[in-house]
Amino acid sequence: MSVGMAGVSILRSAYSYKGNSKMKVFAIASIPSNVALEDVRKHLPDEVPATLKLYLEGKVEQFWFRENMGPIFLMNVDTLDEAKGILGSLPLVAEGLMTYEYMPVTPLSPLRMLIQGK
Repeated sequence: MSVGMAGVSILRSAYSYKGNSKMKVFAIASIPSNVALEDVRKHLPDEVPATLKLYLEGKVEQFWFRENMGPIFLMNVDTLDEAKGILGSLPLVAEGLMTYEYMPVTPLSPLRMLIQGK
């Protein structure tokens, strides 16, 4: 999925109404069909500490795992490019053993209108 810069700008402004300068991005991992799971497993001793470091730094807020597919991260970043750069530096991505789909998200705007009585 690709989001243009105008779309990212709209997403940021919709989210920043709470005074939060960070945007939320779901990053959904997948293992390319030409990659063997055993090759992925060999890199886990490097991947797991790198991922935990991102969590402790607050770049990854939450994470889940899908068996034989990889993690799903909810990230706190300034830009979509920042999310791509962060995950691009992880060992599995750097080695071409995992890819991510990026999905910027915002709070549901119509709910805000209901609360404000509009």
